Amino acid sequence: MHSGMKVHFLNHASEALRTKTKILIFTMIVFGPLGEVLLGKGVKEVGVTSNWAPADAFHFFARAFTTGTIWLGIASFLIFFVAYTLVLSWADYSYVQPASAMSYVLITVLAHFVLHEKIAPTRWAGVLLICFGVLVVGHTQPRTTEDDSC
Repeated sequence: MHSGMKVHFLNHASEALRTKTKILIFTMIVFGPLGEVLLGKGVKEVGVTSNWAPADAFHFFARAFTTGTIWLGIASFLIFFVAYTLVLSWADYSYVQPASAMSYVLITVLAHFVLHEKIAPTRWAGVLLICFGVLVVGHTQPRTTEDDSC
């Protein structure tokens, strides 16, 4: 293969790797927090159980597994898990984990607006710091351990 063609191919492969990595990390950023909020909201709909006697535990889980919000949360977690598994098959963990930390922003926003939690200013400051770290990590290569031809 001509060296110019090889460089072009590697640049294209590197860009393709970066694009598919960003798509799956975006999927993780959306569906992880969505699953957490839906599951939290669903469990609040089910209510608490006063004790864990077998009959009470059975009724709690029966209510939990017949609640649509909980099933939507489980489905969101499943989408997150598939995206996470796929992206880790080609990208470095040291890239994926920090880049996916942007989900902390979404979970904080969802907790505020959907679950009506009050978010302290220091917590918002922490979320902004995480965003800065994600920007730094996002400007590095997703894979450093092998060639980028995936």
